[in-house]
Formats: sequence, structure tokens, C-alpha cells
Amino acid sequence: MKTIDFSYFIERYNAGEMSDTEKQWFLKELEGNEKLRAEVEFRKRTDEILKNQDVMSLRNKLSQIEKNRKDVAELVSRSGKKAYIRYAAVIAALVLIGTITMLPHKNLSNEGIISKYYKVYEPPTSQRSAQSATDADFTLALEFYNTHDYDKAAIYFNKVLENKPNDMQTFLLKGVANFEEKKYPEAKQSFVNVIDNKDNLYVDQAQWYLALCYLQTNETEKAKKIFKIIGKDNGIYRNEANKIIKGLK
Repeated sequence: MKTIDFSYFIERYNAGEMSDTEKQWFLKELEGNEKLRAEVEFRKRTDEILKNQDVMSLRNKLSQIEKNRKDVAELVSRSGKKAYIRYAAVIAALVLIGTITMLPHKNLSNEGIISKYYKVYEPPTSQRSAQSATDADFTLALEFYNTHDYDKAAIYFNKVLENKPNDMQTFLLKGVANFEEKKYPEAKQSFVNVIDNKDNLYVDQAQWYLALCYLQTNETEKAKKIFKIIGKDNGIYRNEANKIIKGLK
């Protein structure tokens, strides 16, 4: 079976965005996994280097603006008031452009948000063993899912649900598989089933992917409502949801 890709969790851990439950799980994964600990430390150092580069870039832009301001002051002293008005306008434009380039662009298209925030759900590393035909179907479905054969994965997740219609993890995985196959109506229904069930561990994920589904089908207002719900809860996607709300056009 394919090993879990920890990239998403490493980013959340280093950014301090994990919930208490998620952090406890991740710390256990770190125990005895020297390779994972090294990867966490490497990414942390990389992030620090990138932050320092951003600061240096900002300083360079401000230095250039200051240099241009001094050049204008010198021209004013030589050419008088008319030159001052003309070049002051130039500097104002330069400052505006510099400010715009230094500030993040808040407004994002639906496609831009999905490109930035969507990641395939990674099922936990510990999975049930195949003790029955249904469990064997789940194991096979998971194999297809982890090798990105989402169409076959959805077929076998369906077979699992025929015998276990209240298996919310399978509904979630089936929904993500259909999302990857661009079968958005089917994906939405799976996520709604998880949310409506309420008494399960996958409601946060289902809300998140349902909102992204609505963005994908340009049902932006429906997506906003769900992102607002996520943003008010103390779930794993709270920070991302609040950022998306601010960035939605």
C-alpha cells in the first residue's frame, strides 16, 4: 500500500495551524520516524530562508523608492516648481506601483482558490485489515485511490457502501475520488451524506470539499456559506476558510 504523503501535514505543523487532535497524531508519527523529522526541520529552515528573502526584497524596493525621491529633490532644486509637480507625480506613481506589488492580491477567482487550496484528502496510515469481502473491497478501493486511479476507486467504494451504508469514511473518500474525476454532482452528494450524518469524524473534511465543489461548479454563494461555517468552527480548515472568504470576489 502506498505510504502517506506528509507534505500537507508538515506545512500545517510548521505553520502552527493544526488542531490539538491533529497535532497529537502528527507528533506520534514523528516518534521513531527520523526521515520525517528531518523533512520537518528542512522545510522549517526553508520557510525561514524564504521569509528572509521576502524581507530583503521589501527593503530593496523601499531603497529604490527613497533613491528616486532623492533624485526628484535634486531635480526640483535645479528646475523649479514645474519640475517638482511633474516629477512628484512620477514618484507618486512609483510608490503606488511599489505598494501594489508588495501587497498580496486579495481577490482570487474560483479556479485560483481551488488551485491554491485544494489537495487530495490523505486517508490515515492505519487502516482496517481485510477480514471480510467488504473490507477486501475497501482495501482494493484504497489501493486504487492511492495510485490515483480514482474512477476504479469510486467503483469499489460504492461496493463497500452497498454493505455498509453508514461508513462515513468511505463516503468521504468516494466523494474525493469523484471530485478528481470531475463528477461533481456525485461528489457533492457524498459530502452531503457525511455532513447530514453529523455523528462522525469526517464532517470537517466533508464541509471543506463540498465548499470547493461549489466553487468548481461556480456556485460561489453556496461555497461562501459553507466557508463561513468552517471559519467559525475550531476545525482543521478554519484558517484556510477565513483566508478564502477574504479573497473571494
